[in-house]
Amino acid sequence: MEEKQTYTISIYSENNIGLLNRISGIFLKRHINIESLNVSGSEIENVSRFVIVVNITESWARRIVGQIEKQIEVIKAYYHTDDETIFQETALFKIKSDLLFDQRQIQNIIKESHSEIVTVSRDFFVIAKTGRRYEIEALYDELQPYGIMQFTRSGRISVSKERMDISTMLKEFQLIN
Repeated sequence: MEEKQTYTISIYSENNIGLLNRISGIFLKRHINIESLNVSGSEIENVSRFVIVVNITESWARRIVGQIEKQIEVIKAYYHTDDETIFQETALFKIKSDLLFDQRQIQNIIKESHSEIVTVSRDFFVIAKTGRRYEIEALYDELQPYGIMQFTRSGRISVSKERMDISTMLKEFQLIN
């Protein structure tokens, strides 16, 4: 029996209304939880890139990519294991300002976690941390006893280690049309 593992699914598409809903519906119909979702521009003008993280078997990853590619606006979809990608997440932590000055340990936590202070005001300061999910969760656990006023984390952003020929494929497609 196939084992589940984390896959990053990258989707290159035209930027059309409703596509996100249809793509998420593909996962919903199969009762697959999306761990992380990020949509942004890509290296190709007017082409969006979805980065979706799921925990499934490889056969399911292959089937889902096939279903996604059936969407008219989708140009190409890929799936990769964590070993095949370079990935990061970013998190912001909002903490009471007096802790920055009254609790020396907070300054040590920031330094040791390779985080940075992005803003300081009279009432709060904000720490930014970029890294792997486990690094962000470790920082969260360290800051939790001091009181986190707000916390947010981005979805995964990633690039593949292997070359994805999407740019070449698009240029060829444009030459044909």
